[in-house]
Order: sequence, then C-alpha cells, then structure tokens
Amino acid sequence: MTCVSIIVPVLNEVGHLARTLGAARRAAEHGGFTYELIVPDNGSSDGSQALALQLGARVLDCPDLCIGAMRNRGAAVASGDWLAFLDADMEVPREWLTLWQQVRANDRAEVLGLVHEPPPQAPWYARAWLHRVAAERHREQLQDWLPTANLCLERQLFERIGGFDERLRTCEDKDLSLRLSRAGARLLSLPAPAVLNWGFEGSWSEWLGKELWRQSSQAQLLRKSRASLRTLRFPLLAAGHWALDALALLCLLLGQPLAALGLFALGWVPAALMSLRHRYNRQRPWLALHLTILHWLRMHVAGVALLMGLLDLNARRPSRG
Repeated sequence: MTCVSIIVPVLNEVGHLARTLGAARRAAEHGGFTYELIVPDNGSSDGSQALALQLGARVLDCPDLCIGAMRNRGAAVASGDWLAFLDADMEVPREWLTLWQQVRANDRAEVLGLVHEPPPQAPWYARAWLHRVAAERHREQLQDWLPTANLCLERQLFERIGGFDERLRTCEDKDLSLRLSRAGARLLSLPAPAVLNWGFEGSWSEWLGKELWRQSSQAQLLRKSRASLRTLRFPLLAAGHWALDALALLCLLLGQPLAALGLFALGWVPAALMSLRHRYNRQRPWLALHLTILHWLRMHVAGVALLMGLLDLNARRPSRG
C-alpha cells in the first residue's frame, strides 16, 4: 500500500494546527492510505510543538531555517513514496489524497495542487486576493507553477530535481515548479474541491508585510533562473510602475500637474489588465475592481522588494583586489 508523508512546516501556528493536521489525517484515512504527519518546527514558542506531538505528528526541530529548508528536512526523514506538502493554516477536503491517487492512476499529471479559498469571515482584501488564485485556476488545467500551500508529488521526482532551493527565503515554490517543468513534470491544478486557507491577512499592515516577504527573493530567483517571460514579467511591471511614479513626481515638481495626473492614471492600466484578463473576473466587476486596487499596491511593494533584493545581492558580492 502506498505510504504518504504529509509535511507541514510550522512557526507559531497553534491556532490553526489542530484543524490542519486533523483535516490531513481525515483525507489520508478516507483514502485508506498508510500515512505519517511530519512537522518541521521553526522554533515555535506558542505550544505548536506540543500540540503537534499530541496529534500524532513527528516533530523536527528546525530553528532559524527558511521555509524551503524546513520542507527539505521533512522530506529527508519521510518514509513515504508520496510527499504531500501542506501549509499549517490550510484545511484540505477529505478527497485531497484520493484525487491525487486518481490523477496518478490515470496518468494526468506528476504534480497536483488544489485551489485554496478564504473562509467567509476574511476581510474583503484577503478574500479578493485569494479569489485571484481561483480566477487564474477556475478550471482544471496544467500550470507552469503551483504554490506549495498544498502540493502532492512522488518522492523520486522531488529527489531527482534536488528538492527546494534553501538559498531562497521565498519564491521557493515558483523555483521548484520551474525545475519540475524543466524535468518534464506536468503540474495539474484542480479548482474543486477547494482547500480553505485560514491564514488570511487580518489587517492592511499584515497584507502589505506578507506581500513584501513574498516578493523578497525575486532578485535571487531572477539571478538563478533562465531569463523567460514567466520570470521577468512581474519584476519588469513593478520596475515600470515605479518609473511612472518617478516621472509623475518629476512632472509635478516641474509644474506640469496634468502630465503628472496622466502618468499616474497610466500606472493603473497594468493593474486593471491583470485583473480583467480572466473571464472569471470580468463576470464579477466588484471583484475586478478590488483586484485592480490590490495589484496596484502589489506592484509598488514588489518594486521595493526587488530594489532591496538587488542591493542585498550587490552587498554580498565578493570584492576584487
């Protein structure tokens, strides 16, 4: 019988962990799988380790490691033929692993990810941002990358590509996906049943902070990846967005308020296009408006993160002489 190793990295997730591990256990038992729960812990101080042990998980002490390294440590001790990576704030449906079994049995893909959606109590910006995923993946299709919030693949494939890149603080899922694709793997996204994401942002400062963190390894990813439209598209948009802002400010300082207003308005066009490129959003005008605002903010945050990353890479570059 196939054994599934469910790997859930944790840092102070006591508020979500019981729900996450309970749902993962039910999914494994529903499919009749042999399974193990592995929790790499990043130095939690809220009782997450004790709770994970109480719920039957194997806990690994992984202080001061990036998320990719924590997942690698979990995979290194796993005994399963299948690896199922799960974020600590996700509630998977009972069919999660059964669907993965069907995908492999029918040779539809080598990697599976389900769309995650917010619970009803999430604030509007968190709901809209997560519905962005639903808009991009509202039908069953192969993707060029999948997030590791919930991800199933065979152990031998994971080991063949070398696992997660531990040099990346973030963007490790995009990097893993690109290497999986280059190795010939098909990445399948299924829109239903959805995974509930309980880690939604409860405030604007949390949303902005998370976006800054998510974008913080873009410079490293660009440096190590092959130049492609997929990897360059958003960083170039973010850089262009800041260039428009700078030109608008210059026009304002030079006493050209109409030119400044025009440039400022032009900066909203990419955000609107990103929001309207999916029919899912075009059929939901209110959602499209919310996403336009969020994409506009995200491009500003991404520009800051890209600049910080480039400065950091330059500071780390060894000097000559």
